[in-house]
Amino acid sequence: MAARVRYGPSLDTSVDAPAELIDALVARGMTACELPPSGKLWNDYETATAFGERAAAAGVSVSLHAPIAGFMGHAEPGRKLNMAFGMLDHSAGIAKAAGCEVVVFHPGFLLGRPRQDALDAVVEQLGELRERLERKDRLVPFGVEVMGRVRDLGSLEDVCAIAARVDFVQPVLDFAHMHATSDGAFLDVDTFAAALEQADAVMTAGQPFHIHFSDIQYANRNETKHLPYGDGTLRAEPLREALARFERPATVISESPDPASTDAIKAALGA
Repeated sequence: MAARVRYGPSLDTSVDAPAELIDALVARGMTACELPPSGKLWNDYETATAFGERAAAAGVSVSLHAPIAGFMGHAEPGRKLNMAFGMLDHSAGIAKAAGCEVVVFHPGFLLGRPRQDALDAVVEQLGELRERLERKDRLVPFGVEVMGRVRDLGSLEDVCAIAARVDFVQPVLDFAHMHATSDGAFLDVDTFAAALEQADAVMTAGQPFHIHFSDIQYANRNETKHLPYGDGTLRAEPLREALARFERPATVISESPDPASTDAIKAALGA
């Protein structure tokens, strides 16, 4: 029997009224949400704790997206790397307070390096991050997101390679990004299932898949913008059938630009 799928939106505005947010999500039948790095919740540990308790009581799974600049794999030490460590450190602290399932971050860039050298830099810096978080008792699960740039770091293979080498990191499958970089290949159940299988192979038992989903516009195998659901060619039904092949639970986060699309994807997933 397929495991449960939790579903909800990625929040693109500051969260300043956490209680009202949870009530609104529950009223829409949502069971998950992904928080942005902004607003009162992002800056106040007490608010994050209260939010996490309310979300848990309501059965809403919470994740947190770290700031875009909080990526690993910098080519050299210095201010930008130190800033990234600080952003991910703070993200982990808020995530622990709010009981987040995972902190999502980006894998960085090739920066003119061979791919393996860039991956090695990501892994090395994640090791440094681990030591920092352990000292503060805030080592939480992190998720490295598949990106939508075909010629840069962040393919499915890249994020799975990172997750295989770093035990507190899992892949975050962004199917809109993968649809873009594959020139629209994610049309059937087997293609979705093959991607899930790659992620499944480097994840720990019981750890939920963490998935981003929306319709997408792309050009030259690079994402250009998220679309209202139905305006592009990416559909949720094949994802629903692919997830049913796995016993691993899943959290699917809509990155659609409008609430109606988020609701439509929910219906298509049967979530």
